[in-house]
Amino acid sequence: MQLFFHYNRIMNNEILIYPTYFPSISHYIAMIHAESVTFEVEDTFQKQTNRNRMYIYSPNGLQMLNISVKHDGTKCAFKDIKIDNQYNWQKNHFKSLEAAYKNSPFYEYFIEDLQPIFEKKHEFMLDLNFEIFERINDALGISIPFEKTKEYFHEVTDKTDFRNLVNGKKDTTQIEPYTQVFENKHGFINNLSILDLLFNEGRYAVYYLKQQHL
Repeated sequence: MQLFFHYNRIMNNEILIYPTYFPSISHYIAMIHAESVTFEVEDTFQKQTNRNRMYIYSPNGLQMLNISVKHDGTKCAFKDIKIDNQYNWQKNHFKSLEAAYKNSPFYEYFIEDLQPIFEKKHEFMLDLNFEIFERINDALGISIPFEKTKEYFHEVTDKTDFRNLVNGKKDTTQIEPYTQVFENKHGFINNLSILDLLFNEGRYAVYYLKQQHL
């Protein structure tokens, strides 16, 4: 899919943000409105964040999909964190997505281009997240140029700091409802993975993201 949308970004800013596993909708709202995107890659790994997890809308409601990583609890840079591939997370996650979205309007249209993610065994979590980022952008038909940090700073003054969005439980972003597959059973679930928006809205998701603000 090589068709790309050309759009005027609404916010005139530079942002700092984490590369995450199938990013949340709030992540994409921040990125699609930014003049420039810098990914934080010099941070220390923290458990229970969206670095290695995402949230989807399953037939039973909210579902978290987590990737096990090799981490002994000691301080370690996220860029050095390896995926624990002894667990067949690829198969489990793909089956979960199929159960959640096979009846959505755009699942069949996009899943073929996303499926290779679940067939390849990445060694490092960060490499997986960057491949996901590129594939999601291709699916949306957008291009988001980015840079990577070369040093970690706890506080930054030259960019809008959206690194807090990596903690899904503390991300309080409220977005406008859109149609979800199981909303008649469980209601609208806020700020899921970008996959939820993509499978339900297709490339209209780009327009939707541009209308939302953090």
